[in-house]
Amino acid sequence: MTPDALQDLIEDATADFALGESEGALEKLARATAADPLSFEAWHALAEVNFSLRRLDPALAAAQTAHAIRPGDLFINTTLSRIWMEKGDKPKAEHFGAQAKILSWKEQLANPDAHKDGIS
Repeated sequence: MTPDALQDLIEDATADFALGESEGALEKLARATAADPLSFEAWHALAEVNFSLRRLDPALAAAQTAHAIRPGDLFINTTLSRIWMEKGDKPKAEHFGAQAKILSWKEQLANPDAHKDGIS
């Protein structure tokens, strides 16, 4: 699968989910992760869809895979924090929440002009 086709598949899955077609979204994301097991975007989307459906174990597995691919991503750390909080593991939730905050500060320091309005 070409990178563009993969991106289209992930976007189609996201649109499906937004329109209430959860199973179609999950099927497309499963195809995306099978086609490119190193696609951070596909794994992160799979984590978010499963989390939204309260399927916490599959959400966690997908999020952990995305995190292994891109551990320095603010959003996957936030996703992991949310999942662990829902699973009742406050220390792990706080760990990933702190990582997300540190990454946010790094982003602000690297791009101060993008954060002039005070939004963080």
